[in-house]
Amino acid sequence: MHLSRILLSFCMFIGVSGCTTLFFQPQKNHVLSPERFELEYEDVNFKSADGVMLHGWFLPAQGKAKGTVLFLHGNAENISTHILSVYWLPGRGYNVFMFDYRGYGRSQGQADVAGALADAEAALRTLTARPDIDPDRIVVLGQSLGGALAISAVAQSQLRGQIKAVIADSAFSSYNTITREKMAGFWPTWPLQWLPWLTIDDTFSPVNAIAKISPIPLLIIHSEQDGIIPVHHANHLFNAAQNPKELWISSPGGHIEALTYEGNRVKLLQYLEKILGSN
Repeated sequence: MHLSRILLSFCMFIGVSGCTTLFFQPQKNHVLSPERFELEYEDVNFKSADGVMLHGWFLPAQGKAKGTVLFLHGNAENISTHILSVYWLPGRGYNVFMFDYRGYGRSQGQADVAGALADAEAALRTLTARPDIDPDRIVVLGQSLGGALAISAVAQSQLRGQIKAVIADSAFSSYNTITREKMAGFWPTWPLQWLPWLTIDDTFSPVNAIAKISPIPLLIIHSEQDGIIPVHHANHLFNAAQNPKELWISSPGGHIEALTYEGNRVKLLQYLEKILGSN
């Protein structure tokens, strides 16, 4: 289920506090596995700070690793479908660690923003402790909700010194803003656009945190044809960020589709090589 459909159901939850939970649409059962792409992998089980057990996959690079990508997925389903966004990276020389936030896939608990941010920090801590990676060559890549979480998580991370770049693909700038926009586009909720100011917690919105990413390099990727999260969110985030920063407006492609195109993949690999240097 896409973010727009989730937010259109907002009217069913009017008056419920903490409505940012509407941004999470977890699925428990797995659909695909790394074996589908002939990838080696390791099941990784680890704990978040509050003791919630989480699950992820570590996909080792084929050949000598150039670096490691910590991947934060979007709001729906789980890592077994979002692997479609990153399965190609091990073959290009990058380890990938992807995990499910609490409530998703094989991870325990119930999803919420604060919990997902804690889970991202736990994943980073688990990753940096691995003896088979270089902890000084880590890049955080998030898509859609995962892009928003990546920005906020890295901005407050105790391990931010280990992170060499943050890449946010198709992220929204604010939980409140994207909710109001979706309500404005649906006639039954159009008159209720003021309600998110009361019911949506914007504390962890990426636009409030993005300036704190600096001096870590930041890359924002967005498609001008994104029908789920309009491209002006990318511009808003970019304007709020500090240097060093880059903005790529991709065409063609829709929501989280930029990296399905080989030209964009090559461009991303060139960016990673520029950031990480030779190994």
